[in-house]
Amino acid sequence: MMPTRILIVEDEAITALDLKRELISLGHEVVGIADNATDAVQAVTELKPGLVLMDVRLSGDIDGITAASAIRGNEDIPVVFLTAHSDDLTLERAVNAAPFGYILKPFQARELKVCIEVALYKHCKESEIRRLVVELQDALTKVKLLTGLLPICASCKKIRDTGGDWHVIEDYICAHSEAEFTHGICPECMKKLYPEFPSLHGAEVKKKP
Repeated sequence: MMPTRILIVEDEAITALDLKRELISLGHEVVGIADNATDAVQAVTELKPGLVLMDVRLSGDIDGITAASAIRGNEDIPVVFLTAHSDDLTLERAVNAAPFGYILKPFQARELKVCIEVALYKHCKESEIRRLVVELQDALTKVKLLTGLLPICASCKKIRDTGGDWHVIEDYICAHSEAEFTHGICPECMKKLYPEFPSLHGAEVKKKP
């Protein structure tokens, strides 16, 4: 498991210290400990941890589930819930906050290790999927730009864009796709341009771009 920078959000001092000690023994770095939701959200913004271990029940008006929702709304950081409460209502609210794991107190070292590994793996895969979706959307946008009717000058073969400006066809296609151009001379043009070389009239001659 790769070492990770972890923020602990826990209002029970003994539990927080136990968590810190266990995380350090697993090779992780504990970047801070917050004992309330407000400090937790601020610490995430400032410290940018790789993962947050969040107690569901915290002192104050805002609990860990609300804090986790705020973190997920602002930062791409996985949150794992840590709680002694496993009632249906708490579980339902926790699931709606889209955590990357759920550990019941009193936690076991093995369970903590596995949950963190799964959370980091899941987050990595989700980030990869989001990246691929962005690349796909970008590709589809480029494809759409080259569909439909393209006004082209019957004389010079320039392309007119949606703003009414005219562009050299090579420049337009390069700007709206992944295509690149190289230049050559077709057999018909070879006959017109170089009639003195009949041996070349049946083959395409490429020139440097």
